[in-house]
Amino acid sequence: MNDAQLFEFESDFVASLRCVPMAVRFKLDACGIKLTLRQWSRFTRGDRQDLLMAACEGPAEIEAYRAALVALIALRAAEPARALTEAPCGAWTDADRVPPAVVQQAHLVGLAPPSRAEWARLTELQRFVLIKLTRDKHDNLNFAPAMIEFGISTDSGVWAPPVRTNVRGTQTDALPSSASRL
Repeated sequence: MNDAQLFEFESDFVASLRCVPMAVRFKLDACGIKLTLRQWSRFTRGDRQDLLMAACEGPAEIEAYRAALVALIALRAAEPARALTEAPCGAWTDADRVPPAVVQQAHLVGLAPPSRAEWARLTELQRFVLIKLTRDKHDNLNFAPAMIEFGISTDSGVWAPPVRTNVRGTQTDALPSSASRL
């Protein structure tokens, strides 16, 4: 599994690793550590790259990743690491069942939800991403671009990026330029 992948839909805001990429969020859920954006911003570019590239599969690697992350938070942010407040749902590990939240979010953005076969062919990381992008705490603007990038929805004509108005009253794209090219 390539769990160090940066996705096209997030490239505008994580190419510099100034934001926490989904691949790192996947590892954070695996090791049960809550990482704030403020803590992430205190890490060096090398620290961030190391967290992205580090292996985090199986009990030994997960524990090593957790220990390294706890030490890094203490060193760079000068505070203790915190455990996730709620256990990750882990629904991304079930390749046979499309979670209801994913189905609902697809309908909300005007896309057909993934079929069981489409869901099953996704990697665990891709399934994790789609589940994360349905959560209330997320902007959810990247759900449709992720579906398109993952090859689930090829009908990009149904979905259109939301439009925002800038201070001059002119319409602007609400999505980063790379997402609108999908």
